[in-house]
Amino acid sequence: MKTVGMAADHAGYTLKEELKSLLIEEGYKVEDFGTFSAESMDYPDVAHPLARAVAGKEVDFGVAMCGSGNGISMTLNKHKGVRAALCWTPELAKLAKEHNDANILSLPARFISTAMAKEILKAYLSAKFEGGRHQRRIDKIDCD
Repeated sequence: MKTVGMAADHAGYTLKEELKSLLIEEGYKVEDFGTFSAESMDYPDVAHPLARAVAGKEVDFGVAMCGSGNGISMTLNKHKGVRAALCWTPELAKLAKEHNDANILSLPARFISTAMAKEILKAYLSAKFEGGRHQRRIDKIDCD
């Protein structure tokens, strides 16, 4: 059973809860890093723990969201070994996994419907990293 780490700010809280239910139905174990309400909070407070868990291989991959998806993605990508991809279509999610081996799917909660978010998540889950020339490029991402 794969473990998924999840994180969202107040803008993504409701969507996180919807996607958490979908993941559990699909047989994933979910580790929820918060937030746990729609009360205003700061996305770095949940992004950093998720990023550390992904980088440390404590979870298999992550799903994160904030209002635009930008702030949480920027924070996640500050961590070595994290490749968070902001996706707003299923095609982008598929390519993020196939070409970039994205280990965190980031979503713009205020700009996509719950139905679209579920389609994006399903595309991400079903995609496989292609390796090859893509691995060479990934090896050049992290820096000191």
